[in-house]
Amino acid sequence: MDPMVIVGAGECGTRAAFALRENGWPGGIVLIGEESGLPYERPPLSKPGGAGVVRRDICDAAALVAHGIEFRAATRVESLDRTQRTLQLRGGESLCYGRLLLATGARPRALDCPGGETALPFRTHDDARALFGQIRTEARAILVGAGLIGMELAATLRQAGMAVTVVEAGERALGRGIPAAVAQRLQACHEARGVQFRFGAGIERLEAGAVRLTDGTRLPADVVLAAIGVLPDTRLAQQAGLAIDNGIVVDGRLCSSDPHIHAAGDCARFPCRRTGETLRLESWQNARDQGEHAARAMLGSADAFDAIPWFWSDQYQLGLQLAGWPSAQRPLLERQVDAGTTLWFQLDEDGHLLSACGLGPGNGVARDIKLARLLLERAQPLSAAALQDPAIPLKSLLRG
Repeated sequence: MDPMVIVGAGECGTRAAFALRENGWPGGIVLIGEESGLPYERPPLSKPGGAGVVRRDICDAAALVAHGIEFRAATRVESLDRTQRTLQLRGGESLCYGRLLLATGARPRALDCPGGETALPFRTHDDARALFGQIRTEARAILVGAGLIGMELAATLRQAGMAVTVVEAGERALGRGIPAAVAQRLQACHEARGVQFRFGAGIERLEAGAVRLTDGTRLPADVVLAAIGVLPDTRLAQQAGLAIDNGIVVDGRLCSSDPHIHAAGDCARFPCRRTGETLRLESWQNARDQGEHAARAMLGSADAFDAIPWFWSDQYQLGLQLAGWPSAQRPLLERQVDAGTTLWFQLDEDGHLLSACGLGPGNGVARDIKLARLLLERAQPLSAAALQDPAIPLKSLLRG
């Protein structure tokens, strides 16, 4: 019996490996990671501790052994032969699979301008060490990109005493998926701490000690970081002739165009029943949810993936959480919980909850967003007035 093989040892692939065993698979499980060391979580990388970069392992070596998972670190898969159902590894070894999960994640976008290759990326533990090794009080950092990673790193570097400027090609921060009202609050928090923003700005080139914008402005820089998003890592899938469209195309079971190959996590584009769209989601929770679902599908489950999207971001003392599928076309319903905490909701035309977003000190919005996730799962019509009224507990709407 050929083993189940998983390429990619991030949150998605590692969770899938354990889920295969937890769901009764008696045969071999091989988990392949290209980085050295044990599988680790990426969210803590943007928040260094007193001892430097935080590397939080997903599991320890003993857990892998206890679950009968053969883990191969620092191993690159060079090619995939679908006909023979084999993987060719660097060094010449060939590895057979019964079913294969591609959990290859994503890679950072590079700046497409002269000198762009000198900008630091931010994706791996080594990337984090390279960036935070350059932290010096009053040094000047230019962060290209005002997405979640760019904003989180802006907060981290500013708190470390660096002068920070965020350069964004779009007209506002967090333009992808975060409601404008929420983004404005977070931007104001950054500006109050001295972070500067340049919106609608193009980069002409990176030069020694500076970033040159297309309008001629020269921004002095000791550190330049590219935080302009990621591209799905589809190298193996593309070489093997699998269907690709901004990710590896999968069906509701997370099965690719080859019935023996599944794909999940940041690299996979899947159909969403609730929105009628095909989506590719980049979040810790989605990677974990899809890893577990892919494992069950590899064992024969016919269920379609239907988990509620959820993610969080911590910036300064503020915690941001969002659940569901925000829409640029639907109005925001604001609920002022207290002086420092706000919730925003969106309903579709039939009154069903589309998304819920919360912003407040620390982990203060966690309970309300957890309740909102339950409301999203129930898919029952809701009153806009009730959602906006802080005197009406969200929990009471679950009983409605």
